[in-house]
Amino acid sequence: MDFSVWTSGYLLLLWAFILGVNVTPTLAEEVSTPATTGIDAEISDLRKIEDGSVISNIHTSKWRVFTDSGRDLFLQGKLEEAEKLFLSALQEAKEGFGDRDPHVASAYNNLAELYRVKKAFNKAEPMYLEAIIILEESFGQDDVRVGAALHNLGQFYLMQRKLEQARGVYERALKIKRRVLGEAHPDYADTMYHLGTVLYLQGKYKDSEALVRDSIRILEDGGQGESMICTKRLRQLAEIYIKSDRNEEAENVLRKILHIMELAKGWNSLETVVAAERLALTLQSLGNLKEAQELLERCLDARRALLPEDHIQIAVNFLHIARVKMLDSNKLQKSNVYQARAELDMAKDLLSKSISVARGNLVPSMKGKGNKQSYGASMTTVRSRQSAMMILLQSLNTLSLLEMTKLEREESKDPYSSEAESALHQCISAYKEFVTEKSLCDAPGVKAEYLLCLKHLVDLLSDKKTSSTDRSSKPALQELKDEIKRIEVELSKKGGRRS
Repeated sequence: MDFSVWTSGYLLLLWAFILGVNVTPTLAEEVSTPATTGIDAEISDLRKIEDGSVISNIHTSKWRVFTDSGRDLFLQGKLEEAEKLFLSALQEAKEGFGDRDPHVASAYNNLAELYRVKKAFNKAEPMYLEAIIILEESFGQDDVRVGAALHNLGQFYLMQRKLEQARGVYERALKIKRRVLGEAHPDYADTMYHLGTVLYLQGKYKDSEALVRDSIRILEDGGQGESMICTKRLRQLAEIYIKSDRNEEAENVLRKILHIMELAKGWNSLETVVAAERLALTLQSLGNLKEAQELLERCLDARRALLPEDHIQIAVNFLHIARVKMLDSNKLQKSNVYQARAELDMAKDLLSKSISVARGNLVPSMKGKGNKQSYGASMTTVRSRQSAMMILLQSLNTLSLLEMTKLEREESKDPYSSEAESALHQCISAYKEFVTEKSLCDAPGVKAEYLLCLKHLVDLLSDKKTSSTDRSSKPALQELKDEIKRIEVELSKKGGRRS
């Protein structure tokens, strides 16, 4: 799973709780979901009462204005301006309510969320912790507002892959929500789901599955079984099944997701297309190649209607269909040699298209290097370039395997294929050409694909008979092996994690 910096489903949640508003956040479902909603609460005028509560004054009024304005700017991605307003809100909260008032905790929480988005982690963590301490002092350690604050802290740790810290915080938040809200409440299910996500990332698939399934059941029992939140959790459950080599169960879940998406959005939505593609890839792994190809071709038609022909998702679709055709060709080889060869030829044509589109997505990025872009656009562009690089390497690597398959079917005594070698050298050339860009050279997923190309080239050259071919212009095997070791070391330092 990819956890982006735009994560703030609980932004201003503490404020809502403080003011007695019953809120179920709609975007706390996934920590990769952009923060696009706020919490609208009707706020009555603050008046002095006998128990020592604050009196409405200029500070309390300013606190409200700064908080509202800061929230709006935050949701627009104007982080620097939002930060100034949140800092002002904190100051006004302290002067209007007192240093240890829950409204101060809310201000701390909002600043912490903003710093989390900016990846200013050293600033964010102490503010999360201070917010929790103030809430505990004000309401007790088992109050639901403390549970909400703990959930935010859990997201903070999860974003940084501090999994043990995240697990401990979520477990505590879960106990509070179970006791206060009950096991049927969607907020309880939300923290349960996030704890399941942590366990999944720790490789504890069985425990993760139980939590994710229960969080889905709670939504379904509450009439939210076809909601987008539930659909996202179903996707996580399917991924757990795939990781656990339970593809039949994954297929059932993915069919359910596709059914929901077709009813909700139809095939004019890329979300439906992605759901169909996931199902197709699972069907491919189960050997159901006919239905997998039908779904992938429908995905391609839908994408062409929704996207430009040179979009990277088109290249991905070409690659997927090519791989299915290669597998189908292998099945047909014994029964229909002519059709088997035709499937390989079609696969090669699809790979050529995928390579062309992927390369086209990389070349403009090199020309535009150094151009300043907005925060959101920058993230999108980086991810697009990384995807294009990975698809280019995968397509060239697959093309090499296709050429080797053709050679094997010709029953040649020489296992060497110059076409296969040429495709792998193109992998290396493309990597060297484009990874001068930091966003590409630092991407573990790109490095992992490059590593596969290097290993396949070493295997190919190791089997090659040198007597009939001049190798003077080709890199020595030892140089390739040294490069493999270098990339493996770099990946191990990053935990081998794919981008």
